[in-house]
Amino acid sequence: MNEVPAKPRRRDVAAAQEGPSLRTWLAELEAAGQLARVNVKVDWEEEIGAITRANLALGGPALLFERIADYEKGRCTRFMTSGVGNKRQIELLLGLPNDTSDRAIVRHLKDTFRKPVPPRIAKTGPVKENILKDEEINLWDFPAPKWHKADGGRYLDTFCGVVTQDRTTGRDNIGLYRGQIIGRRKIGKLLIPTQGWGGHFQQARESAKPMPVAVAHGWHDVLPFCAGSPFPKHICEWDMMGAILGRAVDLVPCETVPLHVPASAEIVIEGFIDPDPATFEEEGPFAEYPGYLGGKPSPKPVLRVTCVTHRNDPILRGALEGARPGFPSEDSLLCAYAWSAIAWNMLEDAGVAGVTDCWMPPVSTGTNIVVQIRKMYRGHAQQVGAALWGTAAGQWFWKNVMVVEEDVDIRDPVALDWAMAFRVNAGLGDIVFYGPTFGSVLDPSTPPEKANPMKYGTGEWTRVLIDATRSWELERRPEYGGRRYPPINKLDPALEAKVKARWAEYGIGIPYLDDQQREMLTMMELAKKLPEV
Repeated sequence: MNEVPAKPRRRDVAAAQEGPSLRTWLAELEAAGQLARVNVKVDWEEEIGAITRANLALGGPALLFERIADYEKGRCTRFMTSGVGNKRQIELLLGLPNDTSDRAIVRHLKDTFRKPVPPRIAKTGPVKENILKDEEINLWDFPAPKWHKADGGRYLDTFCGVVTQDRTTGRDNIGLYRGQIIGRRKIGKLLIPTQGWGGHFQQARESAKPMPVAVAHGWHDVLPFCAGSPFPKHICEWDMMGAILGRAVDLVPCETVPLHVPASAEIVIEGFIDPDPATFEEEGPFAEYPGYLGGKPSPKPVLRVTCVTHRNDPILRGALEGARPGFPSEDSLLCAYAWSAIAWNMLEDAGVAGVTDCWMPPVSTGTNIVVQIRKMYRGHAQQVGAALWGTAAGQWFWKNVMVVEEDVDIRDPVALDWAMAFRVNAGLGDIVFYGPTFGSVLDPSTPPEKANPMKYGTGEWTRVLIDATRSWELERRPEYGGRRYPPINKLDPALEAKVKARWAEYGIGIPYLDDQQREMLTMMELAKKLPEV
């Protein structure tokens, strides 16, 4: 069935067991007050996109649209979005209690991603309830939205799992790659050579054979959560989904391609992409993750569909792209939590010592990262930047890297500004430019002629490292108590205790320690443990 036999790590089972699916996830969201059923008639053309944009900006619930114009009857009548669009939903996905701190979520994911759970292969499952081939296939039967006014068309593939396989190792890659309907049985795909499936596409090009592809729509939201995360290429996303769920993902074989997909997926689209540029067709534009309107359409590879399987009364899953201040996307929280955890593991695997936290601010969707370290040697911050920039994921992420020490809260813009102001001196090498290097083709700060994937296979970035740690180039000074840097100006502990004891007496009218002050106190305690420099 496979070009490369399934590895022994995949256990075979007779039939898929009842387990996670989009429907169990919807039930969990609804039980937690995190699902809204939209029963009024809405238009797939821009209206669903506008509702979703406003809902995400408000930190709203998952949305299940149940009356869609032109789709009140037919093969697929429901559309779901915003399932991992706020922090409470992320906590539910990960099985964490309400109000878990951002730092704890990242640490939980960092540890979870070290515990892979391989998938199991079943013979059949609910996704096989309907099998469509040849003229039965019509992608317009599914309510794919036109998300934005400037989009070139309707985007079916936005929050799915695009499955391909390495022909040499047999390892699957499950990625989140956009796709526009361009015909009854054709999807235009944005395919960049340095992406996870880009290497598989190159194998197809070298062999002059079409690349098998399967696109899984609507499984438990752990699927897009992992498919949209930049794991190293030796890691299989099925294993990471199993790690988060605490159980193996049940997979079933496809009908027309040698691949496997979740047994209880809502919809699976199978087909082949021909690597011959003569077969490419116009795709785009699409308002992508940086939050800007799309550019011009251009020739892209085409997924030619050979089979569609789906559950009875299937639900299409999709997501709005593009994040800007005040208007997040579902990618925003993927960036903040999963991608931060992955970056932390990458740094450790590269041998970078002393990393204590990572944070990729949601609005930058991976372009910026702040790394907190326990500084141990000169050049420590530079090692952080070099390690991140040298990864395959570096094409899309980490254009700008800021490194701070433990006394700086990496999720507090005010603390970062303080570190930038008083621990950075550009003339002493604290700001480093590196490049030009590869970079995101979708970043509008790159001139179009430099972001031509057909010519270069990638975009182009010049990267920036901001070393906001205390410099070890400075000499120790007697007025600093023999340190290189002056000590932090803090309240005397005895005076602080006196003020705390008399706080109510002062009549100021607020608690002595609110949440923000407690966080500040935590950072003060960290500061007391910093090594003297």
